[in-house]
Amino acid sequence: MDFALTARLAAEMIGTAIMVILGNGAVANVDLEGTKGNGSDWMLIAVGYGAGVMIPALLFGSISGNHINPAFTLGLATAGLFPWSEVAPYIAAQFTGAIVGQLIVIAAYKPHYDLTTNSTRILGTFSTIDATASQTNGFITEFIGSFILFFSALGITKAPFFQNNLGTAHLALGFLVGTLVASLGGPTGPALNPARDLGPRIVHALMPLKNKGDSQWSYAWIPVVAPILAAIAAVGLYKIIFM
Repeated sequence: MDFALTARLAAEMIGTAIMVILGNGAVANVDLEGTKGNGSDWMLIAVGYGAGVMIPALLFGSISGNHINPAFTLGLATAGLFPWSEVAPYIAAQFTGAIVGQLIVIAAYKPHYDLTTNSTRILGTFSTIDATASQTNGFITEFIGSFILFFSALGITKAPFFQNNLGTAHLALGFLVGTLVASLGGPTGPALNPARDLGPRIVHALMPLKNKGDSQWSYAWIPVVAPILAAIAAVGLYKIIFM
């Protein structure tokens, strides 16, 4: 069934919002003061982000393709696998969803934002930063993680093994993202997605939260540029080898 562009854009917006709610919501549960999950380990965050990608994939994979990531949309378009005429609307929907999702996280955790005095932990519930304050390491880590994400996601959804059961493929995407967060998330977060980082970072800059500190705009280009370049490389390489 072919869905109208408006329906696909709604799916992209809602899917991206769900990803941010479940992913950044898990970070907020771990890092903000006074939550039931405060002080839990990194695996709770990995599960949150894994489910944050898996659930939209199951909901919307057959509707919009469940890009929920501007880098993936651009990578597909660059490889001739997605129409350029729909790139801007998809990206606008994704950023809108990321912003709405982050506002919902704030609404759910507002008392805990007020209790938290560590500005780094507050920023971490919105966007990413390299743990050693190294832009070089941040770029390398984001590129590697994003390349694995996009190459694997395309392989999973295009592989003959899954063609008769794309639902299983979309389920596998959640395990892929959860594993990436567990394995490569230590240095940066990670972002792996320009909308997931930049949309909430804009919200962080604009919202009058107590003790929020700096939005660290000097780093903000890395989780935008690195995933885009990785997506172009990963999708292009997959197409050359396997399509």
